[in-house]
Amino acid sequence: MQLPFQRWLPEWRQPNVVRADLLAGLTGAVVVLPQGMAFATLAGLPPQYGLYAAMLPCVVAALFGSSRLMVTGPANAISLTTMALIAPLAVVGSAEYISLVLTLTFLVGALQLLLGLARVGSLIEKVPHSVVVGFTTGAALLIINSQLGHLLGLSLPRGLSVFDNLQAVWAQRGQLLWAAPIAAASTVLAAWLWRPLKRYLPTMLVAVVVGTLVAMGLARGLPDWPTLATVMALPGAWPPLSWPDLSIETVRSLFGATVVMTLLALTEAVAIAKAVARRCGDTVDGNREFIGQGLANLVGAFFSALPSSGSFNRTGVNVVAGARTPLAAASSAVFLLLALFFVAPLAKLLPLAVVAGLLLLVAWGLIDVPEMRRIWREHAHERLPLLVTLIGTVTLSLEWALLLGLVTALIAKRYSAAGSSTS
Repeated sequence: MQLPFQRWLPEWRQPNVVRADLLAGLTGAVVVLPQGMAFATLAGLPPQYGLYAAMLPCVVAALFGSSRLMVTGPANAISLTTMALIAPLAVVGSAEYISLVLTLTFLVGALQLLLGLARVGSLIEKVPHSVVVGFTTGAALLIINSQLGHLLGLSLPRGLSVFDNLQAVWAQRGQLLWAAPIAAASTVLAAWLWRPLKRYLPTMLVAVVVGTLVAMGLARGLPDWPTLATVMALPGAWPPLSWPDLSIETVRSLFGATVVMTLLALTEAVAIAKAVARRCGDTVDGNREFIGQGLANLVGAFFSALPSSGSFNRTGVNVVAGARTPLAAASSAVFLLLALFFVAPLAKLLPLAVVAGLLLLVAWGLIDVPEMRRIWREHAHERLPLLVTLIGTVTLSLEWALLLGLVTALIAKRYSAAGSSTS
């Protein structure tokens, strides 16, 4: 039987494919440095656990999953949900809390693998296109919302809704640090200007360097301006071994959390995989993706990783950076490990405003305005599912947004079919 990653081997013989994948992987490693640590903090864990989730789980999912360009690792919704599920069971940040999170990673992986082997993943093909487009657009808005603080140099509480975040920005408008939007804008402008030359160096890598140099120039030329927040000091590189607690009592206490997290992680991964497949003209095997995600979390549980899933942020970076095959995602994990070994001191020079500028580019790339116009113009029965999913993604949890979108699409399709038959 052919292993999933063998499907891509012939493509690596084509000119520039390996080079494009490795450069995309390098760019992805730069982006995940601050993100991984931030997501671990959201989950109530020490920062290094987010980076560990971006290593081996990322490689395993790339090798054994179905998606060509999706990147697996720590994700915003997964991190927030982890704290919400485990905080009632143990003191956040304690040894018991960390043990429960790692056990949750194992149980989620086991359930994902079972669902894949049971061929439940075939349901992926029944997700309407309008729901995927609405979900992707809503996720882009959530990415922008999550970066508002870094874009403006403001200290905003994590996990706020879009409306609450805008209110917080307005309340702190007098505290805006102009160096932050300038550095972010420089990053975006550099990416836009370098785009015609991206065959020489990845656009986002050049943007990171330019944005960082601009921030350093502002700090040197205007010493009276407050300094921008940067990536925190990096921990040890190699993830330590860990062992899930599979006692009957622990498994029973995590049963509900496992079901909720599994549904959320698979929902997010499947939606991202399908959205990326549509953009690059590829196909997705839902059962294979379930198996890949399950194996990723099973392996991660033994290497100190919090639960992982498809990452909108890193997948977007991967696509924009020119990735061609899963080698890009796998190599990003390797580059991340090398970065932690050799360039940890340099990471502290990277302003969070520059990373926010990168993610602003990613979010903009996820908003497919021409496709939304086409759906609105050519498929009247898909308008409401598109809107419901988009609004639900921004205002509700991701699993509820997709559920409402699917129900709305089913109802709209039946009404459309009934109208067609009567006419």
